[in-house]
Amino acid sequence: MTTQATGGVTRASVKAKASRPASKGWPKWVLGLIGIVVFLGLWELMPVVGLVQAKYLPPASEVIAALILDLGLTAFWVAVWDTMLAWLIGLVIAVVAALVLGLVIGMSPFLRHLTNSSIEFLRPIPSVALIPLAVLLFGIKLESSLLLIVYACFWQVLIQVLYGVADVDNVAMQTARSYGFSYVQRVRDVVFPTMLPYLMTGIRLAASVALILAITAELLIGSPGLGKEIALAQSGGAISGMYALILATGFLGVGINAVTRIVEKRVLSWHPSVRGEATV
Repeated sequence: MTTQATGGVTRASVKAKASRPASKGWPKWVLGLIGIVVFLGLWELMPVVGLVQAKYLPPASEVIAALILDLGLTAFWVAVWDTMLAWLIGLVIAVVAALVLGLVIGMSPFLRHLTNSSIEFLRPIPSVALIPLAVLLFGIKLESSLLLIVYACFWQVLIQVLYGVADVDNVAMQTARSYGFSYVQRVRDVVFPTMLPYLMTGIRLAASVALILAITAELLIGSPGLGKEIALAQSGGAISGMYALILATGFLGVGINAVTRIVEKRVLSWHPSVRGEATV
């Protein structure tokens, strides 16, 4: 009796310990905040102790002060608007084009084999290699930035869509055909639910790439936006202002990544990977 009782207590205690959530230490946001503070502290000290010259890397406090000053300037927000406009238009065009072509190519074995070598040849070409063509065609207008953004983002989304279509269960597709589903119905009810997680991954990757290409185009071509303002600040010797604008682009990138992740979780709330992440 004693042994059974002891064994029962032991099993109960083990079960209770197993069901008790493990300690995870400090929250992620606290660790992230500590990392930012340490980074800013090191940045502040580097020019002070002479590791780098302040004219090349001003202290963090000076750069942050310049950024706060920029926040009150209309020209800064106009530049942000120009950058985000190029980002949004280019991303939308790339996603729509890649989604349509990906579905058409992916659902046709003939087209998939026919275009495979062309896709593999064109995909690795860097978008910046198209800068001379963009300038020749559009000058320093918004269209030049869009050419680079669309080209870079298109492949990010297209490859994911093709992977998603290829992952569709062949039995489900054959069953849909046997029940007389039209092409549109097969895409809507069979292909799209399987492809959607791949599509959202492609959009999330393309959103970051679009911002990079927008800033790059503005830096090198001179299209209106934050990149152009960074180049002007550098050429004018406003080093603190230049770093402040670079920080602003970093904040934009963090914000875009956060928004795309939120949208991805909302859209894929039914998906096992998202449900499992939510329950952890």
